[in-house]
Amino acid sequence: MIQIPYEEMINKITEATSLSKEDIEKKIQDKCKALSGLISKDGAAHIIANELGVKLMDGLTGKLKVDKILPGMRAVETIGKVVAVYEVREFHTEKREGKVGSLLIGDETGSIRVVAWGEQTAKLSGLKAGDIVRIRDGFVKDNRGATEIHLNDRSLFQINPAGEIVSGVKAVVPSQAKRTSIADLTGAEGNVELLGTVVQAFEPKFFEVCPSCGGRAKPQEKGFVCQQHGTVTDIDFSYLITIFLDDGTNNIRTVFFRDQVDSLLGKAKQEIIAFKDKPETFEPLKQQLLGSIIKVTGRAKRNEMFDRLEFAANAVETKPDPEAELRRLSS
Repeated sequence: MIQIPYEEMINKITEATSLSKEDIEKKIQDKCKALSGLISKDGAAHIIANELGVKLMDGLTGKLKVDKILPGMRAVETIGKVVAVYEVREFHTEKREGKVGSLLIGDETGSIRVVAWGEQTAKLSGLKAGDIVRIRDGFVKDNRGATEIHLNDRSLFQINPAGEIVSGVKAVVPSQAKRTSIADLTGAEGNVELLGTVVQAFEPKFFEVCPSCGGRAKPQEKGFVCQQHGTVTDIDFSYLITIFLDDGTNNIRTVFFRDQVDSLLGKAKQEIIAFKDKPETFEPLKQQLLGSIIKVTGRAKRNEMFDRLEFAANAVETKPDPEAELRRLSS
């Protein structure tokens, strides 16, 4: 079911009838009571709209502006300008494995995250901010309150299609990460900030990737193979680092990938890759990390295999301002 926001339903009914917002709210309350509370306010609003002859779905078909895209929509079509492109990652679960990547697009009404799965991730290679993309047959999901368009192998994803123009993108206001204590994490947090001390750090782990798309390159009898680009002769490497962060309430295993590793260590890619062949040279840097106070933004998730909470970092500040943090605590 398409999840039209409750306030938007009220506004649509108000515009299509002579009823006030208060009148409509009263009808919805009466409907909920009549059905013995076995229906939500949203469901009651749908029924009231139908009884009044108001078509809530009008304006929600065809090529949609970003602000009209709602969770639950299928076969959605839109045009947007690329705001940002994020890295492609491989995933492995008990049921399936594959690749996933994402980008942020927008128009004059807002912005939305687009998630590409499988073969669609290949189109993110070379995509840059300012490009125009056309999407058709995407399906829309709610991800912890954020609306996302998802693309599978049947979706159309065109880059800079002829004749398509996006005049501008409504300014993106990034959501403020919520400062949370480790003890309060549940595994459902999508954008939180932790401030703590590094109490344990491990050597970087390296893995082979395709130099063209950044996807995982798997070993074969002779060399490596990329799912998208076939045999890879000039292999590249990516890396991750795991630490334990302690904020006085608890500690949590925290994982940093690629760019976040660079920021955490204050090193360039080639300097970090040098640790691959000489892991013992990482020891002095490890000692510098231990006891340092850092601020990390990211998401918490539960590792089902080990039945523990873990934190995936998407940004790190290695020298947070003590005065600013004290002001924040006292505000």
